[in-house]
Amino acid sequence: MFVSLILKGGPMMIPIFLGSIIALAIVLERFWTLWKIRLNLSRFTRGILDLLEEGKIQKALERCARVRHPIGDLFKLAILNRHLPRNEVEAMMEREGDEQIQYLERYMGALIIIIGVEPMMGFLGTIIGLIQAFMTWEQMGANITVNALAGGIYQAMITTAAGLSVAIPGFIFYHLIMGKIKHHAQEMTYYGNELLDLLFQIQEGGAR
Repeated sequence: MFVSLILKGGPMMIPIFLGSIIALAIVLERFWTLWKIRLNLSRFTRGILDLLEEGKIQKALERCARVRHPIGDLFKLAILNRHLPRNEVEAMMEREGDEQIQYLERYMGALIIIIGVEPMMGFLGTIIGLIQAFMTWEQMGANITVNALAGGIYQAMITTAAGLSVAIPGFIFYHLIMGKIKHHAQEMTYYGNELLDLLFQIQEGGAR
């Protein structure tokens, strides 16, 4: 049934189908990436801050290196450069955070292009199908039958449905993934500031 529908959809079903495969691959890969880096950031940050307050710098760095979440690299960068002025450390953390977020957003540009193009390819298939139907009608004139028109009408309906069937769930998944990435970015900023506050409190205390 599924194969027959694809065949009746005409040649436009090929790019629509390929786009759906690529979109699915991107969605699964991004969900897998976000699942791998899952971490209780509040607990992790509290543990790092406790180690720093106790003066256990090396243990804090080792714990940062063990986590897969981007905040591990962010914290490690700040701790290693804690002797620099705060504005320099903040700038370094901002650049590192941007790079980490860009990694999390990898392939999302391609996904949004597919989401936008799929319905248009479906509508193009619709136009092609209707053109074929009217050309058949013109050729057969008064002898036109429903069966003669069915091929073009099938194509017109199937391609539109196929394009929207890919775009709608793709649109939902895109915003779910981007929402999760935005949440990660906000948490990294919040806990990064907590780390900076403590690092420079310790530094000021040592200076006294």
